[in-house]
Amino acid sequence: MTTPLTHAHTGGVVVFQIGMTVKKPHRPDLWGPVALAMSRMQTELKRNMAQAERGEAEDLGFMGGVNLLGARGPWCVQYWRSVEQLYAYAADPHHAHLPAWRKFNQAARKNPGAVGVWHETYVVAESGIETLYGNGAVVGLGAVAGTVPVAKRGLKAAQRLGSAPDSRVN
Repeated sequence: MTTPLTHAHTGGVVVFQIGMTVKKPHRPDLWGPVALAMSRMQTELKRNMAQAERGEAEDLGFMGGVNLLGARGPWCVQYWRSVEQLYAYAADPHHAHLPAWRKFNQAARKNPGAVGVWHETYVVAESGIETLYGNGAVVGLGAVAGTVPVAKRGLKAAQRLGSAPDSRVN
């Protein structure tokens, strides 16, 4: 067995889930543009991450994410540094989200019930995060922010939860 790992990120995190519910699968002309818009946003955010790391652009706060497929449609789980940065991205007309949101609303008025969108936002303090990755299964926050040996935060889940440097149990 490989050394168990936990996430390397310090501080809190914003977990943002966003997805679409395909209500008329036989109408890709109605739900396809929503899926393409999400792909454009993800490309933009990933490009910004790379540019910000090189010092070529302002960091939008997006840390990374993963795409999933559920029974009712696709969704993304994203990690952000702050809710303020998430909201700033969403409201900025110079980025992909706001124009896509406006187009979606126009299309939804013309074709109600074809496709639904949803999101959930969780603001999680550092003391509310606990992760464990065993035998190479690194997903979620660990995949986005990197990993460290689990012993660095505590061998037990209760020790890792709230593992600020002054609260570690050895």
